[in-house]
Amino acid sequence: MVLLMKTLLPELMLTIVASICFLLGTSKQPALRRTAPILTILALAVALISQLTFVFGTPGVAGPWQSLEISELSRYIKLATAAIGILLTLLAWPTTSDGSAGRAVYFGTECGEFFGLLLLSVVGLFLVAGANDIMLLFLAIELSSIPTYIMVSISRPLPVAQEAGVKYFFLGAMAAALMLLGFSYLYGTTGTVYLHGGVDSDGTVMTGVDTVMRAMSAGPNDWQKLAVVVLLAGFSFKMTAFPLQVYAADVYQGAATPVTALLSYIPKAAGFVAMLKVLYAFGGSSWQISPDIAHLIWWLAVLTMCFGNVLGLIQSNVKRVFAYSSIAHSGYMLVGVAALVSGGASPSDALRGVLFYLAAYGLTNIAAFGVLAVLPGSTNQPGSSAETYDEIAGLGRQNVGLGLAMSVACFSLIGIPLTVGFVGKVLLIEPALQGKLFGLVVILVINSAISAGYYLRIIAALFLRPASTTAVLPRATAPLPVLGAIIASAAGVLLLGAVVPLADMTITRAAQAADLNTVNPPPANQPITASGAGQF
Repeated sequence: MVLLMKTLLPELMLTIVASICFLLGTSKQPALRRTAPILTILALAVALISQLTFVFGTPGVAGPWQSLEISELSRYIKLATAAIGILLTLLAWPTTSDGSAGRAVYFGTECGEFFGLLLLSVVGLFLVAGANDIMLLFLAIELSSIPTYIMVSISRPLPVAQEAGVKYFFLGAMAAALMLLGFSYLYGTTGTVYLHGGVDSDGTVMTGVDTVMRAMSAGPNDWQKLAVVVLLAGFSFKMTAFPLQVYAADVYQGAATPVTALLSYIPKAAGFVAMLKVLYAFGGSSWQISPDIAHLIWWLAVLTMCFGNVLGLIQSNVKRVFAYSSIAHSGYMLVGVAALVSGGASPSDALRGVLFYLAAYGLTNIAAFGVLAVLPGSTNQPGSSAETYDEIAGLGRQNVGLGLAMSVACFSLIGIPLTVGFVGKVLLIEPALQGKLFGLVVILVINSAISAGYYLRIIAALFLRPASTTAVLPRATAPLPVLGAIIASAAGVLLLGAVVPLADMTITRAAQAADLNTVNPPPANQPITASGAGQF
């Protein structure tokens, strides 16, 4: 129990702070409600430091239940999520005297609730990273998602936001039903809820507990394959991947811009990490999954990339453009997953590429959505900011710094050299070439070229089009917290792409998270050796 509590300390701390934020939200005093984002920043900073120093726990599985674990993978996801969570908090920082609104978000008297929900969503992703139990994994995925349904609806008092929240909620319920169905098949055909075996922190081998990994080591049957197919469909909703990705444009457009930035990372990361955990167990720890499942992932990558990029070209709303961009980037990451399960690539290299790109994409989006949050829209509706090409026209010349930050973000999303996006794409393409997925690499490169069409259109609108007479942004209206998030994100994009030591350090961190030290599991009813346990 002590080890379990120690393992859960970051999550417990964030949950307690979230509860305090909810209590602050009930206060009638604006000054108390305004302390919620301060507490949120402090809690996330402590979580970030804890993962840098590994204060909370040592690698291993927490307790005889094997439901939780601390690993380099979970540490990496928590580290990236805490850092990005701090930037997301800055984007939504309340700037009014009564704490009712930020630059592009309006939560009225629900400031405390808003930041409490943000923390709970982060806690959900933390638990996804450390889950070794399919019941906990499902609950963690939903914990990372359900707060976002509410945040979309309360982010601004407009019908478009409530409509987006309702759509997101009902489609999310459908995706949850799919995941439950898949997990039920997985449990029914393997007889266990545990994904893989492990060892306790004192080196004691966890014996007498069957795992999905052990059941799959002799090869999955058709029902188990069906379970994984259904799970992939459920995860695709979280990842905004084909075939459950069509909701993204409406939800991204309807939500306040800081909430849209959150949607582009936390649910997506939860979906990808959950998928990787299931595929690892499905392959019996060798990543050598059934060829038909590997082909399915290949096609999911292709369809997701093409759908996102082609439809992104015909949008007039910039937030909808970034929604389709989010879909396309899920396709790019699925290329890394396809290489991971191809059998011809180094699993650690492929997984390293996916993990690095996931963090790089989340970092880059902070700058893009931060600039949109600062630029004014053509209306005075609460919680609104620039969204269309017409609204951002010429504003890059009036606000050169913001225009350059958006340009850096767009160049990174394209994959231009000297940006973190370029490094990420190289790390995805390299294992795909190792796995001889040449067709998939060609499709990825073509899609990256297609995406330049709408990213460069954003830059052109900022700098080349004539400015609207109603859209003038005085520097004083750009709040320091939002500007701080934009500067930190844009600087990170450039530093991690152009400064070799920093890029190598981050790649090394991702490689450590991807080094699962996999071994073939022992035969049934035999103890799992410590050398292959507790790594994922």
